[in-house]
Amino acid sequence: MTTTDTPAAQPTGIHHVRLTVTDIARSKAFYQDVFDVEPAVDFSAEAADPGVREDPERLYGGCVFALGDQLLGLRPVAEAGDRFVSTRVGLDHVSLRVGSRADLERAAERLAARGVEHGQVLELDQGIAILSLQDPDDINLELTAPL
Repeated sequence: MTTTDTPAAQPTGIHHVRLTVTDIARSKAFYQDVFDVEPAVDFSAEAADPGVREDPERLYGGCVFALGDQLLGLRPVAEAGDRFVSTRVGLDHVSLRVGSRADLERAAERLAARGVEHGQVLELDQGIAILSLQDPDDINLELTAPL
């Protein structure tokens, strides 16, 4: 691109991330439990309807969680038994911002109390602390806090 070229659009941030899941009920329950929040929009009860999987107006039979000023969606179109692989082209992980390292510690306690496997709170040289966990389809989630 030359200095006289202008981009078609200048992004100012990420609006949402949508994850492909194998079992919408299982994944929705996991995210509700981990984040203690109900979906902001939810068409998962219609996921078995053959027409809904092609319908963007009904989120393809999925749901969307509002997490602060970000949206995280779930779309139930993966085949049963399929698993996420972070080393393939596409998504590596999703990192969700929390307010502080203390929030990460509280999250680790909550996850442990619910039997959700997770890593330790780690402080990285980049000035952040992280807490990693896997969702039911093995998608790596990372809670991230500034130090």
